[in-house]
Amino acid sequence: MRQINFITLKLFVAVAAERSLTKAAEREHLALAAVSKRISDLEAQLGSILLYRQAKGVELTPAGHALLYHARKMMDNLSQLTAELSEFSAGIKGHVRIHANTSSVIQFLPDDLSAFVALHPQVKIDLQEQFSSDIVRAVAEGLTDIGIFAGTQTVEGLAVFPYRCDQLVLVTSQGHPLAEASSLALADCMDYDFIGLSQDASLHRLLQQTAAEQGSHLRLRIQVRSFEAIGQMIARGMGIGVLPERAVRSYLPSLGLQSIPLTDLWAQRELYIAVRNLEMLSLPARQMLEHLLPASISLADQPS
Repeated sequence: MRQINFITLKLFVAVAAERSLTKAAEREHLALAAVSKRISDLEAQLGSILLYRQAKGVELTPAGHALLYHARKMMDNLSQLTAELSEFSAGIKGHVRIHANTSSVIQFLPDDLSAFVALHPQVKIDLQEQFSSDIVRAVAEGLTDIGIFAGTQTVEGLAVFPYRCDQLVLVTSQGHPLAEASSLALADCMDYDFIGLSQDASLHRLLQQTAAEQGSHLRLRIQVRSFEAIGQMIARGMGIGVLPERAVRSYLPSLGLQSIPLTDLWAQRELYIAVRNLEMLSLPARQMLEHLLPASISLADQPS
C-alpha cells in the first residue's frame, strides 16, 4: 500500500466532522470535485469504503470510523510535535513527562520540581496526576518518561528505584469515638464507615487487601477521587478515612479533623520511581531522574 498523504487525511477528518463533502470543501477552501476525488482515491488506496454517500450528506462506515480514530491521533501528535519544536526555537531545551500518584504530587514533588527548575530553567515539565496502576502501565507503554507510584503495584520489565516514604494515618472528625486515641491499628476501626478513594487507587486496594487478610472487610460508605474530598466527607460526619499524613496536614485544622497514627507496618508506605529503559531516556529525563533519586543512589552504578 502506498504511503497515505497527510493532507488527504486532514481532509477526511474535515469530511467526518462536517458529515458533508460540500461543507468540508468550503471549510478547507477547495473545490468540491477535488475533495470528492481525494476521498475516492483514498478509498481505492485502502481498499475499503470509508463513507456512505447519502442525499443529505455522508456517514462513516466501520472502516471510516477506524481511520478517523487513527487520523485524529496522528493530527494530535503532529500538533504536539509542532508545539514542542516551537518551544525549542523559543529557548526550551528539553521536555520531561512525569506521571505521579496524588501522594507524591501533594507531598514531595512541589519542592523537588521547583528545585529542578531552578537548576534547569529551560526544561519543560509535563506532570500528570494519575492512579498508581495507570502510572505503571503508562511507563511500560512509553506514554511517560518517569512514573512515581505507590509500592503496592506489581511491576515487571521496568527499571524501578526507591523515591520516598509516606506515613498513612487514620483521619476522623473531632467528635468521632476514635478521635481521642493515641494510636490505632486498622483492625480497631472495622466497626465504622470508611470514606475511600475509587477502585483504581492503590491506597484503596491496600486497605481492602489488608482487611481481607485480617478476615474482615471495610464498611466503605462513599468513594471519591481526591484526598480533599475524603476530608470534606469526614468533616461532615460521613465516616473515617486513611490518608497520607503530610498530604492532609495543611487542611486538618480548617476542617476540624483529627489524625491518629496507625501502628500497622504497611502504614509506612514506600513510593517508587519507574522508567522503561535507562539507556533510552533523553538527557533531560535522565537529569530529572538523577535529581529525584535519593543521594545514596547513583545512575552510574546501574547496569545497562
